Amino acid sequence: MSTCTCTSKDETTRPWAGVQDELRRPSAELRRLIPEVYAGFADLHASALAPGSLDTKTKELIALALAVSSQCDGCIASHARGAARLGATDREVAETLGVVLLMTGGPGTVYGPRALSAFREFQAELSPQN
Repeated sequence: MSTCTCTSKDETTRPWAGVQDELRRPSAELRRLIPEVYAGFADLHASALAPGSLDTKTKELIALALAVSSQCDGCIASHARGAARLGATDREVAETLGVVLLMTGGPGTVYGPRALSAFREFQAELSPQN
């Protein structure tokens, strides 16, 4: 089981941005070693989230749900930010997390609130008032 990294001491006001910052350097190092794998993943990411029968926001909410069910703080941060960028509302995120709770039970009661916290952090960061 993963350990929450969302409360790092140097990112007390933006803990979920801190999760992304913490992963930035090791991810770049691995990307340099296997650039073709990362390029393939980037293509898959772009294709999977491209609008089709489902819009990109809905797909991002699905990705957030899967991140919660996978108990991955890095994925939660990434997809919470994506949902915020695409204009998801608190209610849309909450309903998405309700489905996660249905499907995962107890772990959803731990990682769901983390996802809502991450979403709200990025939503505030991206809001026009800031």
